[in-house]
Amino acid sequence: MSTPVDDAVGEPGRRRVVYQGEPGSNSHLACRQRFPAWEPVAAASFEDCFAAVENGDADLAMIPIDNSVAGRVADIHHFLPTSPLHIVGEHFLRVRFALLGVPGATLDGVKTVHSHVHALGQCRRVIREHGFTPVISGDTAGAAREVKEAGDPTQAAISPPWAGEIYGLEVLLDDVEDEDHNTTRFVVLSRDLEQAPHGDGPVVTSFVFNVRNLPAALYKALGGFATNGVNMTKLESYMVGGEFTATQFLAEVDGHPDDPPVHRALEELAFFTTEVKVLGVYPADPFRNA
Repeated sequence: MSTPVDDAVGEPGRRRVVYQGEPGSNSHLACRQRFPAWEPVAAASFEDCFAAVENGDADLAMIPIDNSVAGRVADIHHFLPTSPLHIVGEHFLRVRFALLGVPGATLDGVKTVHSHVHALGQCRRVIREHGFTPVISGDTAGAAREVKEAGDPTQAAISPPWAGEIYGLEVLLDDVEDEDHNTTRFVVLSRDLEQAPHGDGPVVTSFVFNVRNLPAALYKALGGFATNGVNMTKLESYMVGGEFTATQFLAEVDGHPDDPPVHRALEELAFFTTEVKVLGVYPADPFRNA
């Protein structure tokens, strides 16, 4: 039976973490940083990543959810509310991009740059300054592979420098991202619900909820977090059932559901919602306090 991940056979007993993209992508790098002893496994799409974990073809998935320049990764925010997977961790990756070309290519000779749509959005300055024509690729590492296969010195890729080493490309420009704070936040997904223990360091709680169709329902639903002094770090809205009125929200707060302030706030939230689903209770990455 075919699986959504590659067919490579790993070391016996070695655990697998799946990511979307090709070898050399930022997601691949995040897997190597967070799980250096695990086998990183490439998948073509986010749906394939979710399916790989659900089916047992991988133990965990490393999925990008937000970027400090480009904002949220929209597809993931739509998959999470309905997925049976659980968030068990997070990882922050400082994103660095290089302009890569085939051996012998020159900066002046480049006409088109290939990359993932988010990466192109994070490197607008260099594209504008040099008059490059952007070309969207499936992911940043795949862009490097495509440029290598084309063998055309007028094409370049905006990719992680590591991808250049993998695919045999040369660095034409280093650090081409617009902002030096360019950071992507990943969430780690698991089939099993593994909540962080209460009272053992900073914790993040992620959840989704649907507000009731009442005047000021969202204001009232969120009031409990303010009155109980709970810090809400994320609030995203969704269209549900094709309606243009946003009724579903994804939220994240600092704290554990067993903390009395968080517990009281979630109880109050339930009065003004039709459903509250906790996606994960997991340790806060130290990057948050860096």
